[in-house]
Amino acid sequence: MNKTITMAALCLAMLAVAYFTSSTTLEMVATITGLLSVWLTARENIWAWPIGLINVACFFYMFWDVKLYADMTLQVFFFALSIYGWIVWLTKRGSGRVRPTRRIGRGLAIGLLLLLPLVTWGWGAWLAAYTDASIPYADAFIATLSLIAQYLLSYKILENWYCWLLVDVLSVGMYAYKELYAVAFLYVIFLAITATGLYSWHKQWRAANSANVGYGDSEARHRGEIGYER
Repeated sequence: MNKTITMAALCLAMLAVAYFTSSTTLEMVATITGLLSVWLTARENIWAWPIGLINVACFFYMFWDVKLYADMTLQVFFFALSIYGWIVWLTKRGSGRVRPTRRIGRGLAIGLLLLLPLVTWGWGAWLAAYTDASIPYADAFIATLSLIAQYLLSYKILENWYCWLLVDVLSVGMYAYKELYAVAFLYVIFLAITATGLYSWHKQWRAANSANVGYGDSEARHRGEIGYER
């Protein structure tokens, strides 16, 4: 009950910020659905995905309007990954509501770390050369990191939260610079929820991992599936 009251209070706070910063109706809907989606994700609630799809649609149009084209394009990938994540979370869940949390493998982690600067440079260069993007390389970096975070989230890999923490910090600055103050404030709240999500998921993973110690490596890897590491 207390968590529901807290969430309602956050939504009211976001509406107040949106009103006093003269935000558009679209921006208000985008911020509220974004807040709900992240909050539900931190609680491992499957409703995070359908609400997230609404949020993605709102942000697609909003980013197009302010010429943040990397973030706009990102929403297309988010839409696809959200549908996929919705499906993945409901598979191989046993008796749980959703699939258990997993850890990233060394190979996947190295691959993503190499991919991040390469995609950022290519995407940023393309935006700078062929569009009137406002801040092409910063936009491309945040967009690429967000895509990596969403990919990990869709597979329910714990390390997605570390990526989102960095995305949130950088996004506060970028959206404030673009005078999207309600969205910037939303990302401040995201920071707090992301930290809570990281703590909650890590606690749940540790508890599940401890319970599975007696199952043996083959069973543990079957449960971890993608890049499982203790």
